[in-house]
Amino acid sequence: MATNMESGKETPTRDTEDQKKGGILETLRFIVISLVLVFGIRYFIAQPFIVSGESMVPTFENGEYLIVDELSYRFEQPSRGDVIIMRYPLDTKKYFIKRIIGLPGETLSFEGTKITVTPANGENPIVLSEPYLQNEKNDYIDVTLSDHEYYVLGDNRPASSDSRRWGPLPEGDIIGRPLVRLFPLNRISWLPGEARYTTQTQSATATTQ
Repeated sequence: MATNMESGKETPTRDTEDQKKGGILETLRFIVISLVLVFGIRYFIAQPFIVSGESMVPTFENGEYLIVDELSYRFEQPSRGDVIIMRYPLDTKKYFIKRIIGLPGETLSFEGTKITVTPANGENPIVLSEPYLQNEKNDYIDVTLSDHEYYVLGDNRPASSDSRRWGPLPEGDIIGRPLVRLFPLNRISWLPGEARYTTQTQSATATTQ
């Protein structure tokens, strides 16, 4: 390596300068790739969500911190009983958390607190059993969903603004589903609020996690 004898300092060669530039470029490349991965995961795979309000009590309490799975519904259709994060159809800048009760093509009939579902395929109606409910509300509604609509309700029926008030939810407004509840610590859980119904004639049961 060439040395400046007068100053006593080494004079950088072109190879040294190229190495420094290469190191800077590699660092910048690493930063860019990291940002792409972070923002890709944040906006297309999973993102945090804080529950606001009491429409899903007792399943979800105000202030709970969730991680939302935005990927699964790209490969599978939402199911009855799924808790979802969705855009509010009347103001898509707002986000709601609700439970899917009715699927595309179905007819729902509310008689007091009883919900009867007539499947789109013409099979016998079923009556939903919803053990996760603590607060019910008498409703008298009949609605038939289109091929790309869902009927969503809050678990705390008297305190929920949902499909009973503003109508069916367009499929395109579904963001994802809660994957993990991280806070509060004593309620940490995987797929919180999940429920599945059996499609028995005139009856249905659900289990919760």
